Amino acid sequence: MLTKIHVNQHNVRANKKNGSDLPVLTVKTYKTNIKCNEVHIQGSSRVVYSPNNPLPCGARVWVETEAEVEVLR
Repeated sequence: MLTKIHVNQHNVRANKKNGSDLPVLTVKTYKTNIKCNEVHIQGSSRVVYSPNNPLPCGARVWVETEAEVEVLR
């Protein structure tokens, strides 16, 4: 199953501005969206930069993997 991981820049900015601890990573599969601050990819992966064809959420850079992804926190 293909998993895509991207950084939520809005939460990064909000954390800096407000001193909050919103989750900044989103782990997406075909059926789930998990928000967290740390993941461990247990296999190979690739980093994709696609400025002309972003993800539906607007992300232009993300990590793709078929390996298991462990959400740590």
